[in-house]
Amino acid sequence: MTARINIQNLSAGYSSTPVLHDVSLSIQQGEMVGLLGPNGSGKTTLLMSLSGIRKPLKGSVTLNDTNLLQIPAKQRAAQIASVPQYTGETPDIEALSLVLMGRYPYISALGGYSAEDKEVALTCMKETATEGFAYRSARDLSGGEFQRVLIARALAQQAKTVLLDEATSGLDIARTIEIFDLLKQRHHTGTTVVAAIHDINLAALYCTRLVFLKHGRVVLDGTVEDVFTDENLTTIYDTPIHTFKHPVTNAPQAFFTPGSAATLR
Repeated sequence: MTARINIQNLSAGYSSTPVLHDVSLSIQQGEMVGLLGPNGSGKTTLLMSLSGIRKPLKGSVTLNDTNLLQIPAKQRAAQIASVPQYTGETPDIEALSLVLMGRYPYISALGGYSAEDKEVALTCMKETATEGFAYRSARDLSGGEFQRVLIARALAQQAKTVLLDEATSGLDIARTIEIFDLLKQRHHTGTTVVAAIHDINLAALYCTRLVFLKHGRVVLDGTVEDVFTDENLTTIYDTPIHTFKHPVTNAPQAFFTPGSAATLR
Protein backbone atom coordinates (compact mmCIF):
# COMPACT_ATOMS: atom_id res chain seq x y z
CA MET A 1 0.00 0.00 0.00
CA THR A 2 1.03 3.62 -0.56
CA ALA A 3 1.75 5.85 2.42
CA ARG A 4 -1.04 8.40 2.63
CA ILE A 5 -0.31 10.31 5.83
CA ASN A 6 2.97 10.57 7.71
CA ILE A 7 3.20 12.06 11.17
CA GLN A 8 6.70 12.77 12.39
CA ASN A 9 7.57 13.69 15.99
CA LEU A 10 4.32 15.61 16.34
CA SER A 11 3.63 17.70 19.41
CA ALA A 12 0.38 19.65 19.29
CA GLY A 13 -1.98 21.37 21.67
CA TYR A 14 -3.39 24.70 22.70
CA SER A 15 -1.32 27.90 22.84
CA SER A 16 2.09 26.62 23.91
CA THR A 17 0.77 23.70 25.99
CA PRO A 18 1.15 20.35 24.22
CA VAL A 19 -1.56 17.71 24.43
CA LEU A 20 0.26 15.36 22.07
CA HIS A 21 3.89 14.51 22.71
CA ASP A 22 6.30 13.31 20.02
CA VAL A 23 3.76 11.24 18.07
CA SER A 24 4.97 9.43 14.95
CA LEU A 25 2.61 7.38 12.75
CA SER A 26 2.35 6.33 9.13
CA ILE A 27 -1.16 5.72 7.80
CA GLN A 28 -1.41 3.81 4.54
CA GLN A 29 -3.87 4.39 1.73
CA GLY A 30 -7.03 2.37 2.34
CA GLU A 31 -6.50 1.59 6.02
CA MET A 32 -9.35 1.76 8.52
CA VAL A 33 -7.74 2.98 11.73
CA GLY A 34 -9.39 3.27 15.12
CA LEU A 35 -8.01 5.87 17.54
CA LEU A 36 -8.69 4.69 21.07
CA GLY A 37 -7.79 5.74 24.58
CA PRO A 38 -9.14 7.35 27.76
CA ASN A 39 -10.69 10.81 27.85
CA GLY A 40 -8.08 13.52 27.36
CA SER A 41 -5.57 11.18 25.73
CA GLY A 42 -5.20 13.39 22.64
CA LYS A 43 -7.45 11.74 20.06
CA THR A 44 -9.27 14.95 19.09
CA THR A 45 -6.03 16.94 18.95
CA LEU A 46 -4.50 14.31 16.69
CA LEU A 47 -7.48 14.39 14.31
CA MET A 48 -7.40 18.19 14.23
CA SER A 49 -3.71 18.01 13.36
CA LEU A 50 -4.42 15.50 10.58
CA SER A 51 -7.06 17.80 9.09
CA GLY A 52 -4.83 20.88 9.22
CA ILE A 53 -7.06 22.69 11.70
CA ARG A 54 -4.43 22.66 14.43
CA LYS A 55 -0.84 23.57 13.63
CA PRO A 56 1.92 21.49 15.20
CA LEU A 57 3.94 22.94 18.04
CA LYS A 58 6.70 20.63 16.84
CA GLY A 59 7.07 18.04 14.11
CA SER A 60 5.05 17.69 10.93
CA VAL A 61 2.14 16.04 9.16
CA THR A 62 2.53 15.22 5.47
CA LEU A 63 -0.08 14.12 2.95
CA ASN A 64 1.40 12.22 0.00
CA ASP A 65 4.84 13.57 0.97
CA THR A 66 3.67 17.21 1.01
CA ASN A 67 3.51 19.17 4.26
CA LEU A 68 -0.19 19.42 5.06
CA LEU A 69 -0.01 23.12 5.89
CA GLN A 70 1.52 23.90 2.49
CA ILE A 71 -1.53 22.53 0.67
CA PRO A 72 -4.16 25.24 -0.07
CA ALA A 73 -7.33 24.79 1.98
CA LYS A 74 -9.52 24.02 -1.02
CA GLN A 75 -7.14 21.37 -2.34
CA ARG A 76 -6.81 19.93 1.15
CA ALA A 77 -10.60 19.67 1.43
CA ALA A 78 -10.65 17.58 -1.75
CA GLN A 79 -8.22 15.17 -0.09
CA ILE A 80 -9.37 15.07 3.55
CA ALA A 81 -12.91 15.22 4.94
CA SER A 82 -13.60 15.60 8.67
CA VAL A 83 -16.54 14.87 10.94
CA PRO A 84 -16.05 16.82 14.20
CA GLN A 85 -17.37 15.95 17.62
CA TYR A 86 -20.98 16.96 18.15
CA THR A 87 -21.04 19.92 20.54
CA GLY A 88 -24.80 20.26 20.88
CA GLU A 89 -24.91 23.38 18.71
CA THR A 90 -26.77 23.20 15.40
CA PRO A 91 -27.03 25.96 12.78
CA ASP A 92 -30.32 27.27 11.42
CA ILE A 93 -29.63 26.00 7.92
CA GLU A 94 -31.40 23.48 5.71
CA ALA A 95 -29.88 20.01 6.09
CA LEU A 96 -29.30 19.64 2.34
CA SER A 97 -27.53 23.00 2.23
CA LEU A 98 -25.26 21.80 5.02
CA VAL A 99 -24.40 18.63 3.10
CA LEU A 100 -23.80 20.66 -0.07
CA MET A 101 -21.03 22.49 1.80
CA GLY A 102 -19.06 19.30 1.34
CA ARG A 103 -18.92 20.12 -2.37
CA TYR A 104 -16.89 23.27 -1.63
CA PRO A 105 -13.64 21.88 -3.15
CA TYR A 106 -15.32 21.48 -6.54
CA ILE A 107 -17.08 24.83 -6.89
CA SER A 108 -15.60 27.27 -9.38
CA ALA A 109 -14.89 30.85 -8.38
CA LEU A 110 -17.81 32.09 -10.51
CA GLY A 111 -20.38 29.35 -10.09
CA GLY A 112 -22.62 27.88 -7.43
CA TYR A 113 -23.58 24.28 -6.82
CA SER A 114 -24.20 22.23 -9.95
CA ALA A 115 -26.83 19.57 -10.59
CA GLU A 116 -24.08 17.00 -10.06
CA ASP A 117 -23.25 18.53 -6.66
CA LYS A 118 -26.87 18.23 -5.60
CA GLU A 119 -27.05 14.65 -6.87
CA VAL A 120 -23.94 13.70 -4.90
CA ALA A 121 -25.29 15.39 -1.77
CA LEU A 122 -28.67 13.66 -2.00
CA THR A 123 -26.98 10.29 -2.63
CA CYS A 124 -24.89 10.73 0.51
CA MET A 125 -27.99 11.71 2.46
CA LYS A 126 -29.71 8.55 1.24
CA GLU A 127 -26.70 6.47 2.30
CA THR A 128 -26.83 7.99 5.80
CA ALA A 129 -30.65 7.77 6.03
CA THR A 130 -30.99 11.56 6.23
CA GLU A 131 -32.76 12.24 2.92
CA GLY A 132 -36.10 12.32 4.73
CA PHE A 133 -35.25 15.63 6.35
CA ALA A 134 -33.14 17.15 3.56
CA TYR A 135 -35.31 20.28 3.51
CA ARG A 136 -35.67 20.72 7.27
CA SER A 137 -33.56 23.08 9.33
CA ALA A 138 -30.64 21.38 11.04
CA ARG A 139 -31.76 23.15 14.20
CA ASP A 140 -34.92 21.03 14.23
CA LEU A 141 -33.03 17.73 14.12
CA SER A 142 -32.12 15.49 17.02
CA GLY A 143 -28.47 15.17 17.98
CA GLY A 144 -28.17 11.80 16.26
CA GLU A 145 -29.87 13.04 13.11
CA PHE A 146 -27.54 16.03 12.97
CA GLN A 147 -24.50 13.79 13.39
CA ARG A 148 -25.61 11.74 10.41
CA VAL A 149 -25.99 14.94 8.36
CA LEU A 150 -22.39 15.85 9.24
CA ILE A 151 -21.29 12.40 8.08
CA ALA A 152 -23.21 12.89 4.83
CA ARG A 153 -21.43 16.23 4.34
CA ALA A 154 -18.03 14.57 4.78
CA LEU A 155 -18.90 11.80 2.33
CA ALA A 156 -20.12 14.40 -0.19
CA GLN A 157 -16.56 15.75 -0.32
CA GLN A 158 -15.54 12.49 -2.03
CA ALA A 159 -12.15 12.75 -0.36
CA LYS A 160 -9.82 9.76 -0.21
CA THR A 161 -9.34 10.25 3.54
CA VAL A 162 -12.16 10.61 6.07
CA LEU A 163 -11.50 11.61 9.69
CA LEU A 164 -14.22 11.06 12.28
CA ASP A 165 -14.22 12.25 15.90
CA GLU A 166 -16.76 10.25 17.92
CA ALA A 167 -19.04 10.65 14.92
CA THR A 168 -21.61 8.08 16.10
CA SER A 169 -21.64 8.94 19.82
CA GLY A 170 -25.29 10.05 19.71
CA LEU A 171 -26.58 7.30 17.43
CA ASP A 172 -28.63 4.29 18.43
CA ILE A 173 -27.31 0.78 17.78
CA ALA A 174 -28.99 0.32 14.40
CA ARG A 175 -27.81 3.68 13.03
CA THR A 176 -24.30 3.13 14.39
CA ILE A 177 -24.05 -0.20 12.58
CA GLU A 178 -25.40 1.38 9.38
CA ILE A 179 -22.78 4.14 9.50
CA PHE A 180 -19.89 1.79 10.24
CA ASP A 181 -21.06 -0.61 7.53
CA LEU A 182 -21.01 2.37 5.16
CA LEU A 183 -17.51 3.39 6.30
CA LYS A 184 -16.35 -0.19 5.86
CA GLN A 185 -17.68 -0.15 2.29
CA ARG A 186 -15.72 3.04 1.60
CA HIS A 187 -12.65 1.44 3.14
CA HIS A 188 -13.02 -1.54 0.81
CA THR A 189 -13.02 0.82 -2.20
CA GLY A 190 -9.75 2.44 -1.10
CA THR A 191 -10.82 5.28 1.18
CA THR A 192 -8.63 5.83 4.23
CA VAL A 193 -10.74 6.02 7.38
CA VAL A 194 -9.36 7.30 10.70
CA ALA A 195 -11.91 7.35 13.51
CA ALA A 196 -11.72 8.24 17.19
CA ILE A 197 -14.02 5.75 18.90
CA HIS A 198 -14.87 5.30 22.59
CA ASP A 199 -16.62 1.96 22.03
CA ILE A 200 -13.66 -0.39 21.93
CA ASN A 201 -15.81 -3.34 20.84
CA LEU A 202 -17.13 -1.38 17.87
CA ALA A 203 -13.57 -0.47 16.92
CA ALA A 204 -12.46 -4.09 17.12
CA LEU A 205 -15.34 -5.19 14.88
CA TYR A 206 -14.70 -2.72 12.07
CA CYS A 207 -11.13 -1.42 12.10
CA THR A 208 -8.11 -3.09 10.55
CA ARG A 209 -5.69 -1.31 12.87
CA LEU A 210 -5.96 0.18 16.35
CA VAL A 211 -3.86 3.05 17.72
CA PHE A 212 -4.14 3.61 21.47
CA LEU A 213 -3.21 6.94 23.03
CA LYS A 214 -2.70 7.74 26.69
CA HIS A 215 -1.45 10.99 28.20
CA GLY A 216 -0.83 12.35 24.71
CA ARG A 217 1.42 9.53 23.55
CA VAL A 218 0.95 6.50 21.34
CA VAL A 219 1.21 3.51 23.67
CA LEU A 220 0.00 0.76 21.32
CA ASP A 221 -0.31 0.44 17.55
CA GLY A 222 -1.12 -2.71 15.64
CA THR A 223 -3.69 -5.07 14.24
CA VAL A 224 -6.79 -5.81 16.28
CA GLU A 225 -5.63 -9.38 16.91
CA ASP A 226 -2.23 -8.24 18.19
CA VAL A 227 -3.17 -5.38 20.51
CA PHE A 228 -6.72 -6.11 21.72
CA THR A 229 -5.73 -8.19 24.76
CA ASP A 230 -6.73 -8.37 28.42
CA GLU A 231 -3.38 -7.03 29.60
CA ASN A 232 -3.19 -4.15 27.13
CA LEU A 233 -6.76 -2.95 27.68
CA THR A 234 -6.50 -3.23 31.47
CA THR A 235 -3.30 -1.18 31.48
CA ILE A 236 -4.61 1.52 29.15
CA TYR A 237 -8.01 2.01 30.79
CA ASP A 238 -6.98 1.36 34.43
CA THR A 239 -9.86 -1.09 34.70
CA PRO A 240 -9.85 -4.91 34.73
CA ILE A 241 -10.92 -5.89 31.21
CA HIS A 242 -11.26 -9.36 29.74
CA THR A 243 -11.62 -10.36 26.12
CA PHE A 244 -13.47 -13.07 24.24
CA LYS A 245 -14.17 -13.95 20.60
CA HIS A 246 -17.26 -12.57 18.91
CA PRO A 247 -19.50 -15.59 18.21
CA VAL A 248 -20.17 -14.55 14.60
CA THR A 249 -17.15 -12.58 13.34
CA ASN A 250 -14.51 -14.10 15.65
CA ALA A 251 -13.18 -10.58 16.30
CA PRO A 252 -11.92 -9.99 19.85
CA GLN A 253 -14.40 -8.26 22.14
CA ALA A 254 -14.11 -6.93 25.69
CA PHE A 255 -16.18 -7.11 28.86
CA PHE A 256 -15.76 -5.61 32.31
CA THR A 257 -17.28 -6.05 35.76
CA PRO A 258 -19.32 -3.25 37.40
CA GLY A 259 -17.51 -1.71 40.35
CA SER A 260 -14.11 -3.02 39.31
CA ALA A 261 -12.48 0.24 38.14
CA ALA A 262 -11.56 1.37 41.65
CA THR A 263 -9.39 -1.72 42.15
CA LEU A 264 -6.69 -0.29 39.89
CA ARG A 265 -6.80 3.32 41.10
